[in-house]
Amino acid sequence: MTPNTHKLSVRFFDEKEVRAVWDDAHAKWWFSVLDIVAVLNDESDYAKVRNYWKYLKAKLRKEHNKLVSATTQLKLSAADGKKYNTDMLVSSGVIELSKCFPNAKAARFLDWFLYSDTSLDGQSKKKAYTLFESNLINEIEVGTTRGLQQIHAYLFGGLYDFAGQIRDKNIAKGGYRFVYAQHLKATLQQIDALPQNDLEEIILKYAEMNKAHPFMEGNGRSTRIWLDMVLKKQLNQCVDWSKISKENYMNAMIISAVDSSVLKQLIQKALTPEIHDRKLFMKGIDYSYYYEEE
Repeated sequence: MTPNTHKLSVRFFDEKEVRAVWDDAHAKWWFSVLDIVAVLNDESDYAKVRNYWKYLKAKLRKEHNKLVSATTQLKLSAADGKKYNTDMLVSSGVIELSKCFPNAKAARFLDWFLYSDTSLDGQSKKKAYTLFESNLINEIEVGTTRGLQQIHAYLFGGLYDFAGQIRDKNIAKGGYRFVYAQHLKATLQQIDALPQNDLEEIILKYAEMNKAHPFMEGNGRSTRIWLDMVLKKQLNQCVDWSKISKENYMNAMIISAVDSSVLKQLIQKALTPEIHDRKLFMKGIDYSYYYEEE
C-alpha cells in the first residue's frame, strides 16, 4: 500500500493501543501484531514484545501453522518515534493469534475485539455503537462507495469473510433482483458521481445505493449509517429512526426502486438537528438492526 491508500485508527484495550490500518486497495483493516502481543502478554517493554513475537513466529512455522504467512508488513511508528515495517493481520488472523494465548486476558480481548454476543447481529451492533465514540467515524469518506466499504468492513470485520468487499455474485430479495454483479462497478461509479446537495438528491442517491446492494449481506445496516453521515455533512441533520416504523420504512424502500419521493417524505418528517446526541445515535442503531429482523 502507498501512504495515500491507508488510514490509521487507534483503538484501546485496557488503555493499551491496538493500531489498525485501513487498506483501500483491498477494503480491509490490518491490525498490528506487536500491539496485540503486548496486550495479551500484558507487556509494555517493546523489546520484550518483539522478542516474544519472534519466538512465537518460529514456533508457529515449526508447527506448519499458516498464521505467519497470513501477515503483511506496513510501516508503523515504534517507541523511538521512527517508522519500521511491522507485521499486520486481518480480523480473522487476530482471532487465530489470540488462540495462541490460552489465558483469561486473551478471552477478554477477543470479547472486546469482536464485541461478542449470542448472534452475529449482536456482535455487529455493538461495533456500530462504538462508531459514535470512535475517531474512525471522522475518517470515513462521506457519500462514496469507498466510505460505505469502510463502514461495512468495520461493522462486519471478523464476522464475514467478505466484510468491506464489493460482491462478485448476483443476489435477490423478495423477488427483486439487485444490480447484476458484472454491472456493479460501473453502477457504483455512477452513484458516486451523483450530487448530494439537498434532501431530494441525497435520498435519490441513497435509493440508488440500495438498488445496487453492493455487499452479499449487511447492506441496509451499513447504508443507513452512510446516509446519516451524508445528511450530517450536507444538511447538518440526521434521522431519528425511532420515528419511522419498520413497515413504513420497508414499504418506502420497495417503492424507491421506481420512485424515491415516498422515502423522501418519510425521512423528512424524521429529520432532527441533534447530530451530536449519543442517545439518539444508539437508538438509531437499535432501530436500524430491528428493520433487518425477519
